[in-house]
Amino acid sequence: MTHHDDSGVWRVVVPNETGLVLYENLEDGIARITLNRPSAGNAQNVAMIYALNEAFMRAARDKAVRCIILCGAGRHFSTGHDLKDLAHDAVGRDYDLTSTWGDVQTGDVEGWLGWEHETYLDMCRRWRSIPKPVIAQVQGACIAGGLMLAWICDIIVAAEDALFQDPVVNIGVLGVEYFAHVWELGGRKAKELLFTSDSWDARQAREMGMVNHVVPAADLEMFVHDMARKIAAKPTLAIKLAKEAVNAALDMQGLQKSIDLAFAYHQLNHADNRLRFGGLLNPNGIPETVLRKGGLSELVIGDGRAESA
Repeated sequence: MTHHDDSGVWRVVVPNETGLVLYENLEDGIARITLNRPSAGNAQNVAMIYALNEAFMRAARDKAVRCIILCGAGRHFSTGHDLKDLAHDAVGRDYDLTSTWGDVQTGDVEGWLGWEHETYLDMCRRWRSIPKPVIAQVQGACIAGGLMLAWICDIIVAAEDALFQDPVVNIGVLGVEYFAHVWELGGRKAKELLFTSDSWDARQAREMGMVNHVVPAADLEMFVHDMARKIAAKPTLAIKLAKEAVNAALDMQGLQKSIDLAFAYHQLNHADNRLRFGGLLNPNGIPETVLRKGGLSELVIGDGRAESA
């Protein structure tokens, strides 16, 4: 995934895919960013993550943009991270690393820590800190890595058919890399979500305070657009500082420190799975239908050296 060019700069090498993220300038100072892998449930591969970062940075730097909408094409918002892409050896377009973790190599614990810092944790923190309001427009599945994308947004509006889930305990990991569960759900409900791997519908998510509004699927786009238009009409500096103040209050309560601790535990889970199974994940928790399709590398599921954890 990385190479060292003649200038001494480490760069991320990702498959040469285009159109994975769509960017639109709507009227009234609204930018809409669309995850565009509907055939894969908008599962996030490496190319999509870097394309999403480019789109967010474009919106952040455009003075005409006053509010951002994040949505997903097709039936689902995002079904999470694309496991098949974790050890992709394809060459194609390359990107400068966006964080300070530098030399990313996936062959050891230190390298994987740096890789997940770069592509998951640091990306989410950067997007959360964009000084413009971001609204998540969620329909269908919002699973694991999909939760991370919704949680970095300031407002979440969900269709009645939306489902939220973080089932990664099943594959031997405590939760997703941007571990904001407690802050989004409260302690006891966060434990229930993680311990059971159950999915919760949009109304349940709203009752717990994670979702702002639930609307019929047919009305979702218009509802979000109307809200974005209303927000975009407000004084920009006041909105910017209101967002900064609320984020700062959450951070002073311990949000970022708790995410750091959980991220360290996340890496401990990966290291433990490597000792037990030879791969990053516990293969016993991966659905048989996924395993039968193939495409998961030994880096992900190991060599089967242990039958159970």
